[in-house]
Amino acid sequence: MKYYLAIDIGASSGRLILGFIDGGVLKIEEMHRFPNGMTSRNGHLCWDLDKIFCEIVAGMKKCGACGKVPVSVGVDSWGVDFVLVDECGNIIGDSVAYRDDRTLGMDEVVFEKISEAKLYERTGIQSQIYNTIYQLAAMKRDKRGAEHLTQAARLLMVPDYLHYRLCGVMSNEYTNATTSGLINAQSRSDTEKCDAEIIGRLGLPGFVYNELSLPGRVLGQISPEVSNAVGDFDCSVVLPATHDTASAVIAASNDAIYISSGTWSLMGIEADAPNCREESRILGFTNEGGYSGTRFLKNIRFLKNIMGLWMIQRVCEELDNAYSFGELCDLAERAEFFSVVDCNNRRFFAPKNMIDEIKSACAENGQVVPQTPGELASVVYRSLADCYAQTAIELETQTGRRYDTIHVIGGGANADYLNRLTATRTGKTVIAGPTEASAIGNIVVQMLADGVFSDLSEARACIKRSFDVKIFLP
Repeated sequence: MKYYLAIDIGASSGRLILGFIDGGVLKIEEMHRFPNGMTSRNGHLCWDLDKIFCEIVAGMKKCGACGKVPVSVGVDSWGVDFVLVDECGNIIGDSVAYRDDRTLGMDEVVFEKISEAKLYERTGIQSQIYNTIYQLAAMKRDKRGAEHLTQAARLLMVPDYLHYRLCGVMSNEYTNATTSGLINAQSRSDTEKCDAEIIGRLGLPGFVYNELSLPGRVLGQISPEVSNAVGDFDCSVVLPATHDTASAVIAASNDAIYISSGTWSLMGIEADAPNCREESRILGFTNEGGYSGTRFLKNIRFLKNIMGLWMIQRVCEELDNAYSFGELCDLAERAEFFSVVDCNNRRFFAPKNMIDEIKSACAENGQVVPQTPGELASVVYRSLADCYAQTAIELETQTGRRYDTIHVIGGGANADYLNRLTATRTGKTVIAGPTEASAIGNIVVQMLADGVFSDLSEARACIKRSFDVKIFLP
């Protein structure tokens, strides 16, 4: 039996999941799961990447201990966040998280150098204040941050850095790099790099300008140090689509609108070319890289970032985790409560108290203020379903196509009430599952690199027959 290990790191948890083919069916087995989150350090919200790497090693040790040594391993995670490293590969400064407030106002600083419209025309990336481009602008204006930029030899996105820790090879993977707001969306070069004009206008260091690697590249073998730490076994490190949504979309249906549903809801379609029109920018759409399997036909994920289950996650925490997500979903359905909010409003991005923010938003709009846990959850789920419905209309308008199906992948596929609401509000059939879509997509790219599948179509056919899904009719 040949095993492939997906290291799927989310903002709230990480998991190591083995994948293997058994009787023509793709099967997965969770080997290790651990909590993740931001910590306060030097006045900023940061990621503890040393802790994350220790958990990765712990999970790999479990694989070795049970005799399930993977052929290869790959890491996927969220986008936009990065570390700076020196010539020896050591991190310079802190790995600041995207929810930190250092980027407030940095969009206007960037737009003084290159207009928002021009930036979108070149990159196709929605202007979100947490994008890498605004994080770098914040560093340039901060004395300590500017020093770190001067000292750095390389910028690595979070999964790039974890791959480096595993095998000692530095790379900048395409799908995650596109979330930075620094990549030219129109480029089809086989030596694609960051956009030189943007780099020049912003006065960013030359080390940002590195060649990108596409998913499927074999970086090398795990280092002797890692091999020794996990139990003296050897495996290769293969680049998956390192942005978790890019991996998740591999598990979605062809010719359907997808919603990669987790902390964020990423709702969109797959396209052969970017849509960088002004209308798309105004509507808040983004063009991120996806997996295509060929170098000259880069897949584009044309999508919108929606606040997602972050709101219900915060509500759950503020209720002292007295209810599971499933219980809150059931309470919301029974509540029959009809107030809604604009879930994409920045007030919900990182409020001090999510429950108070939801109540305030309802009161300000003259709606009934939720009081019970079920009513609070109902506001979140109904608001998300309304947002999905509007986004579906916009997607069809922008693409000139009619889509009959929405495929929900990721953890949110378990939210039956939300899926029912989505089917009703959009008038479309909703397919829900698989839940571990990012890990599955990660594993599939490793398998493609190893020749298990001939192409993406064959891999998707295997995924379809391997995992059960739920159907919700409009």
